[in-house]
Amino acid sequence: MSEAALLTDAPPAQRILELLPDPVLLVRAGAAGGPEIAYGNQAARTLFRIELTGAPLGAALRQPQVLEAIEEALATEAAVEVAFESIGVQPRFWRAFVRPLGEGEGDGRDLVLMLRDETDARRTERMRADFLANASHELRTPLASLAGFVETLRTHARDDKDARERFLGIMAEQAGRMARLIDDLLSLSRIELNEHIAPEGTVDLAKATQDVADAIRPLTADRGVAVVLETGPGPFSVTGDRDQLVQVIQNLVENAVKYSAVGTTVRVKLFAAESLEAARAPSREGAVALSLLSPDAASSQSYVTLRVADAGRGIARQHLPRLSERFYRVEGQRSGGTGLGLAIVKHIINRHRGGILVESAEGQGSTFSIYLPAV
Repeated sequence: MSEAALLTDAPPAQRILELLPDPVLLVRAGAAGGPEIAYGNQAARTLFRIELTGAPLGAALRQPQVLEAIEEALATEAAVEVAFESIGVQPRFWRAFVRPLGEGEGDGRDLVLMLRDETDARRTERMRADFLANASHELRTPLASLAGFVETLRTHARDDKDARERFLGIMAEQAGRMARLIDDLLSLSRIELNEHIAPEGTVDLAKATQDVADAIRPLTADRGVAVVLETGPGPFSVTGDRDQLVQVIQNLVENAVKYSAVGTTVRVKLFAAESLEAARAPSREGAVALSLLSPDAASSQSYVTLRVADAGRGIARQHLPRLSERFYRVEGQRSGGTGLGLAIVKHIINRHRGGILVESAEGQGSTFSIYLPAV
């Protein structure tokens, strides 16, 4: 029976099964040669990509845990559930529910086998656990430092003025580090909470970029790094949340300044692109280019691209895929940041339906590009 026929001519119960998002199989356990599939709904046919009716169960499922669950359900005539992992390019986590139905046709006994994909839930739980572990570690280090210096100041350094001043300076630095971390954690939490809600305002990226360049002049002067803004023909209007986009621009420009040597220049280029390919076209010869985030492409969509290039030490190829992970820092390039900046950038750009491209070569600097749908 065709899928169209299943949705029109089949009994109501079967039509309901066809519309379920979870794969469901009717298994005839007493068939000659072992259990065979008597029926699979549309989700099951999409998952296994074989003709299910009449196929041996082993042709679709080779998971020992599931086969053992079926044997247990037959032996006990009770419901059984089991979790398993499918191995492939992208491992997936499943939960199988086996329910005996009693006697089937002939001498066989029927079972219903339903599969539930728990991959996203498992990954979310793992991310939550990793996030809590990393956040605890990042806070524990400055807290331990503060506690140690407080204890020192209360004992033998109490009357040592020079030691007191030095220790108080370190304590202020550690307290500032904790404050920045908490601010970034709160910012990331707020962004993730509203990430699924598309922004509605209109932002002129040229003005926002100029505001950032003006705001960070004390930092550039202190580090001896020049910031040059290059603006091509506009317009540069995008749909977005101005505060969040300013946060993105500021993060990228400040990172570029921090990782640049004294006397070098950070180049910030803003240009309009007629297509997705033009928006994310690489700009550094000999550099490795990697997309950290790609939007859903629309053939007629134009983009506004912001490109921030520095002349720093660059980033090794193996580090590029992990740059937007929370708390990830490239070894040997610690800037005193929290390790959350690029994670925040990624979530903001994702909310704005844009993309991120990084290009880098060791010893030649790095370029970060963000591109957003133009209004």
